[in-house]
Amino acid sequence: MSTTLVVTSIHAPNAAMQSLAAGCVTAGWDFIVAGDSKSPPDYALEGCRFLSLDAQRESGFALGRICPERSYTRKNIGYLSAIQSGANVIVETDDDNHPRDGFWTPRQARVTCRPVETDSWVNAYRYFSADFIYPRGLPLNHARDAVPAAGIPESCECPVQQGLADNDPDVDAVYRMLFPLPFQFDTTGDPVLLRSGSWCPFNSQNTTFFKSAFPLLYLPAWCTFRMTDIWRSFVAQRILQTKGHGILFHGPTVWQERNEHDLHRDFIDELPGYSHNARMREELMALSLGPDDSVQTMMETCYQILIRHDWVGREEETLLQSWFADLRNLGAL
Repeated sequence: MSTTLVVTSIHAPNAAMQSLAAGCVTAGWDFIVAGDSKSPPDYALEGCRFLSLDAQRESGFALGRICPERSYTRKNIGYLSAIQSGANVIVETDDDNHPRDGFWTPRQARVTCRPVETDSWVNAYRYFSADFIYPRGLPLNHARDAVPAAGIPESCECPVQQGLADNDPDVDAVYRMLFPLPFQFDTTGDPVLLRSGSWCPFNSQNTTFFKSAFPLLYLPAWCTFRMTDIWRSFVAQRILQTKGHGILFHGPTVWQERNEHDLHRDFIDELPGYSHNARMREELMALSLGPDDSVQTMMETCYQILIRHDWVGREEETLLQSWFADLRNLGAL
C-alpha cells in the first residue's frame, strides 16, 4: 500500500523531524510537511515535501485558499495533498515525536484485537498501563473509572488506529500540572477496539487512517487548538460505529520530546472540552444516523450539532463544504 506521513510544523527541522524523514526514505513512504505563516521561509529537510502557505494557496484545493493561518488545521491541506498523490494509508504525527522501530511496520487495516463493547466513556490508556493516566479530552469525572473487560482477541477491520506515545504522552494540562512525567506505557498490551458505544477521545499524535476513512481526517478550525483533533475524534467515532467499526488503540510506537508549551494557556484552550465533551457525546449519540447514509451526510449532521451549540463557529460550514468539494475532485468521496 502507498503510505504517506503528514505533519504540520512552524519550526526548523529538529531531531524528531530528521528521524521521521530518514525513516520515510527507508520505508518508502511519502512525507508531507504542511507549513504555516510562522514556518521558516527556507524550510529544507531531505526526504520530505514541504508545502508553504503559497504552495497551499496555489494547490488548486478550495480549502487551501480559505483555511485560516496560524492554525493547526493547515494539516488538512497535507491530507489532501497525500490523497492527490495516491496514498492508500495516511499516518500522522507531530514534529516533536520520535519514531520507534515499530512505527515503520507496514500498516494493516485488519488487526487482531480485543473488542470493548459498552455504552460509556472508556479510558483506553488504562489497557496499556496499571498506573494512573488518561487521554486528553476524557471528561475528568471519568478519569478514574474502572475500564470494562476487553473480549477475547479477534480479527477486525479497523479503518482508524490510534497509537500511544511514551515519555510525554498526550494528556491534558490538568494531568501535566498535577502528575509526574515522563511516563512509559506497557508495550506488551494487545490492541483494543472500542465499538458499540464505547467512547474515548483519540488525537493526532500517532494515528493511522485507511482510505475508507479519509473523509474523517478533517480537523475543524473554528475551535481551540487543543480541541480540534479531539472533536474530530468524536465525529469520527460516531460515524465509524454507525458503519459497524470502531477505534483501535495500540501500544506506543513513538516517544515525545515535547515542544515548549505554556500549561496555563493549554488549560484555557482545553476549557471548552472540560465543559462540553460529555454533552457532545450525548448529542452525537442521539443523532439518527444509518449505516447506509453517506459519510458526507453523517459528517454534515454531526457538525450541524456542533455549530448549533456554538461548540464550533458557524464559519466551519464553509470550510467543511470546501473539504468535501476537494475530496470529490480527488475521487475520494
